[in-house]
Amino acid sequence: MVFEVFVEWMTSLLAEYLYAGVFIAALIETVIPPIPTMAVFPTAGFLASQNNFELYQVVLLGIIGGLGASIGSTVIYLIALKLGRVALLRYLRYVKVSEKKLTRVEKWFQKYGEKAVLFGRMIPVFREMISIPAGLFKMRFAKFLTYTVLGSCGWSITLILVGYYFGNAAFEFW
Repeated sequence: MVFEVFVEWMTSLLAEYLYAGVFIAALIETVIPPIPTMAVFPTAGFLASQNNFELYQVVLLGIIGGLGASIGSTVIYLIALKLGRVALLRYLRYVKVSEKKLTRVEKWFQKYGEKAVLFGRMIPVFREMISIPAGLFKMRFAKFLTYTVLGSCGWSITLILVGYYFGNAAFEFW
């Protein structure tokens, strides 16, 4: 029920304020893990197709969405950096993140190093959570931010383009 209400709110936010809406929705979906990226970016791309956006406007929309997601990821990084693992686990259970999931992400981060932040932005579940081990293991902030912005913008642009081209193809068909 709560998820459905969020999706309806997010869709109306995107429909009314597409650029600001994608920024805000991306920021929120990054900070609150159960909200899927798939509900935000393809919807924004679809709406852009219905508003006859040019390709450069769609890419700009993706960059704005990526920046919103990057700010949300940075908040998670800073919380992990300041709280530490034990305190963080107490709060993560409220957003349905178990110690088992966190351990899996930490191992992935240790295996792939800092590049896990870049590529983790493109993998469901890891996308939001990869900021936690980056903060816990005290990854240099400049590198974290660079990899986060690049990965988040790449993911956002890709999914928005999928929604955009789907919207164009669907209405050309009819």
